[in-house]
Amino acid sequence: MSRALAIPVSLPWTVQPVEPSARRAECGWSGRPGTAAQIAHELRQWSMVRFEVTEEPSAGVDGERFMHVPSRGLFRATTGAAGDIQIGEDRLRTLIASARTPEALAFALDAAMGTEWDQELEPYRYAAEGAPVTLLTRAG
Repeated sequence: MSRALAIPVSLPWTVQPVEPSARRAECGWSGRPGTAAQIAHELRQWSMVRFEVTEEPSAGVDGERFMHVPSRGLFRATTGAAGDIQIGEDRLRTLIASARTPEALAFALDAAMGTEWDQELEPYRYAAEGAPVTLLTRAG
């Protein structure tokens, strides 16, 4: 049974420096496991929107990352505690067994990690002037 998804109606929209005719918004959220899939499903209906939705792992549940770019469609991956994309053992074995050359294996691994989506979204991730930014520091 599908449950209604409540997304904030008002997002802080700013100019997207990479594409000045476009706008960008960031929104933190919390919800039950699987909420990221619902958000991505709703956003995907706007086919010309670029987006990334990340759900952090929780007790007994893997995290997920959804990336969408108009030219490629939707990509979904499981993520670990550090936010890295995780590729399961069976999937890795299949990729290794089916690759006929080292180049073919590298291509298959890039596809499994969503590298093309990542590369296309990377310029859009940089925050615009005045947009919310999370600074990460390393201690020790």
